[in-house]
Amino acid sequence: MKQYPHDLDDAVIVALGSNLPGDHGDSRTLLEAALDRFPAHGLEVAARSGWWRSAAWPDPAGPAYTNGVALVETGLTAEATHRALQAIEQAFGRERGEANAARTLDLDLIAYGRLEVNDPALTLPHPRAHRRLFVMGPLATIAPDWVHPRLRVSAADLARRCDVGTDAAPF
Repeated sequence: MKQYPHDLDDAVIVALGSNLPGDHGDSRTLLEAALDRFPAHGLEVAARSGWWRSAAWPDPAGPAYTNGVALVETGLTAEATHRALQAIEQAFGRERGEANAARTLDLDLIAYGRLEVNDPALTLPHPRAHRRLFVMGPLATIAPDWVHPRLRVSAADLARRCDVGTDAAPF
């Protein structure tokens, strides 16, 4: 885990999650393998958090999640970055169906610099990430001073205010 070395106003933030390990033995191994695929899709990992664990949400009876956050550098547009993340998900067996269902890999584009997008295919910043400790907690470990483009609140402060996934904690 290392802190992001660049201007946080330019940060491209990706949240990673898994609660079905697929062919990888466990979700942490799967998430590491997914990160290894980022460069082939034009995404260079500049910083990343450690892995966090949380109960499945909204139904805690499901398999627990492993989550983390990566800050990436890319020459891709926000839309192309989103498509690249979806391609990586698909390569790891992600099947889209019911919202919040168990999944092998979930890659969410949380922010793309200060860009604000409100489109049916992509909303930036991510409309719910600021409420989720399993996103804001890991982000606060590598970019505590990142400021949410709409809310104007730091990742560290958002992590303290989260009301979803409040059981999330580092492994």
